[in-house]
Amino acid sequence: MRVLSGIQPSGRLHLGNYFAMMKRMIHWQEKSELFCFIASYHAQTTLRDGKELRLHTMEAARDFLALGLDPKKSVFWVQSDVPEVHELAWILAQSITVPQLELGHSYKDKVSAGMAPGAGLFFYPVLMAADILGFRATSVPVGRDQKQHLEMARDICRRFNNEYGELFTLPEADIALEVALVPGIDGRKMSKSYNNTIPVFGSTAEIKKQVMSIVTDSKGMDEPKSREGPLYEIFQLFLDEAGRRALDEKFAARGVGYGHIKKDLLQTIETHFAECRERRAALTDEVVRAIMERGAQRARAVIRPLLDQARALTGLAY
Repeated sequence: MRVLSGIQPSGRLHLGNYFAMMKRMIHWQEKSELFCFIASYHAQTTLRDGKELRLHTMEAARDFLALGLDPKKSVFWVQSDVPEVHELAWILAQSITVPQLELGHSYKDKVSAGMAPGAGLFFYPVLMAADILGFRATSVPVGRDQKQHLEMARDICRRFNNEYGELFTLPEADIALEVALVPGIDGRKMSKSYNNTIPVFGSTAEIKKQVMSIVTDSKGMDEPKSREGPLYEIFQLFLDEAGRRALDEKFAARGVGYGHIKKDLLQTIETHFAECRERRAALTDEVVRAIMERGAQRARAVIRPLLDQARALTGLAY
C-alpha cells in the first residue's frame, strides 16, 4: 500500500493539524510506503507573501521531522521542488470539466465569503489530483472537508484511463472519522482563521492561555461535568481506552472543576510533545534543507517516468 498526503505551510502547527493529519502520517510510515509533502503550491491560493511562505515551508518541514517523520522510512519533500507535478496537472486538466470544478466546496465557500479567488483556487483540485495520481497513491488520508477533492481525483483517473489506457492507480480515501474534525477552543473546527487553535510548539504561556480559554458550560464543582464540548473532545485525543475511562470518571466526579481538568490537559500536552520539542531545537535550517532536497530527488525519480508515459500517450512526446 502506498499512502500519500500533504499539509499546507499556512502558519504555526496546531493540535488540529497534528491529530487530523500529521500523527496519522507518522503512524503510516511504520506499516506502508509513505509519500508526504509540504504543499507549497497549494498554499499560494491564500498566502501571497513570499517571505511568509518561505518561512512557513521551513517551519512545517521542521515540525514534521520533530514529530517523528523519518526521511529514511518515507519520501518527504516540498511540493514546489518537484515541478513535474505542474505539467502532469495540465495533462489531467483535460479529463475534468469546468462545471465540475465550479461545484468545488472549497471554491464556492470562499467565493460566498466574499473572497476574490485567483485561478489557482479554481484549479486546486486538478493540482491535488496530480499530487495523488503522479505518485500512484493507493490510499489518501484526508479530512471530510477534502473528500470531494479526492472524488474529483478519482473521476480524473477513470476518465484518463478510459481514454488512454490503464496508466494511473485509482486512489481510495482514508478518513479517520473520530479525528476528522478536531474542535478548537470555541467548539468550532480548530482553524487559524477562527483564532481558536492550541499550538503544538508554542511556549508554555501560549499553550496555557489557550487551554484555559477552552469554552465550557457553567456547571459547578459538585456537579458532573458535560462531556459534550471541546474540553473533553480535545483531551480524549491524547488518551488510550483506559485513559478515556479515567477521564470519564473525572468528568463525573464531584469536587472537580473544569479548571482542574484544564490544568491536567495542559500537563498532558507538555508531556506528550516534550521529546519532540528537543528534536525540533536540534534541527538547523541547513539540516532541514538537506533532508528536503534528498526527498525531492526521490520524489522526482518516481513521478518522472509516469509523466513521460502520460506525455507519450497523449502525444506530447514525439
